Amino acid sequence: MEKSVSNNHHLHLRTMLTPSQPPPSSSASFKTQLRSFPKGLTVRASAGRRHCEFSSLNAPLEPNSLVGKFLGGVLQNRRQMFHVAAKEELKMLSEDRDSAIARMVISQNSDEALLHRRIAKVKEDECMVAISDVMYLLILYKFSEIRVHLVPKLSSCLYNGRLEILPSKDWDLESIHSMEVLDIIRQHVSTVTGLKSNPSVRESWETTPIRHSWLARVYVASILYGYFLKSVSLRYTLEQSLSSSNHGLHPGQKSCPSFQDMYQFGSKDVMLGNKNDMQSVWHDLIRKEEGIEDIKCYVMSFHPGSFQRCAKLRSKEALQLVESHSNALFGNGKSGLSKHDDVIVTSFSSLRRLVLEAIAFGSFLWETEDYIDNVYKLKDHELK
Repeated sequence: MEKSVSNNHHLHLRTMLTPSQPPPSSSASFKTQLRSFPKGLTVRASAGRRHCEFSSLNAPLEPNSLVGKFLGGVLQNRRQMFHVAAKEELKMLSEDRDSAIARMVISQNSDEALLHRRIAKVKEDECMVAISDVMYLLILYKFSEIRVHLVPKLSSCLYNGRLEILPSKDWDLESIHSMEVLDIIRQHVSTVTGLKSNPSVRESWETTPIRHSWLARVYVASILYGYFLKSVSLRYTLEQSLSSSNHGLHPGQKSCPSFQDMYQFGSKDVMLGNKNDMQSVWHDLIRKEEGIEDIKCYVMSFHPGSFQRCAKLRSKEALQLVESHSNALFGNGKSGLSKHDDVIVTSFSSLRRLVLEAIAFGSFLWETEDYIDNVYKLKDHELK
């Protein structure tokens, strides 16, 4: 009875948030109505040849699940109810998955054991797709709070081999970070792009040839760097609040881990990991010194190996999202990253815009992953 009441509540919420739709008589009819949702209500990707349009309707990745399409409509038309709707959908997904697993366990010694194993596997796969969609939409919501839209598919922003991304939105993308973290980020941007921290207007608009594949790798690396910095900054705050000592740190010849530190191990390896590994690495690899002066010195205390391990995404859902988003942004449709490693020309300003967006994406991903895991238990991504 309790579960029935809960499902009716979810159904009522969806009905209330769906514009111009009559109340559905069953879950099946509701899903049918979702499939007939007006296309303009979903977060859509567009690859128009004439326009590099920035809007929440023009994000690179389009939701694949019914849950994602529904929440995309809520984000566009009932923004004030988005978080309520997202949480309810997460609860429903958790209940559906747990129910399928429970039926599989109960039927282990019955003739229906194989059937229920298959049903549980299908439900698990469906939930993973839906969770990745919810994760993406929550990140889009966070970007909208700072009035920034994600760069659309790059194929729509290329004109005769030249890439130009306007407006830059640098200040908005930097506004989510503290001044101490921002100093580290600017150093990373300078290392990656070759542009000094405070460039002149002329220097920002100078152009440079780059390879398509290199730009994609830089973007993914910067997502992981933003993810790493968010995790480290929260850990730093916690340690500072618990520490009673205030001794100085002498970093010597060490420097902050950067793009090169990550990619000497390979982007695929960096993206693998699990939550237990993330939690234990602090005690195993961070230098045991008290009285760290500031977060920059704290980050300096990481050697490349610890940086690599701490930048690993904690869940399979987050890994899937990063891969899907980067494929959509830099790729050629559903086939993944473009097979043609073309050389394109772009300005340093556009490079900086992409890197800052990626860092913000990584920071928001860490927050979103943490939020979802409290409602829907995410899958640890374990090393094989």
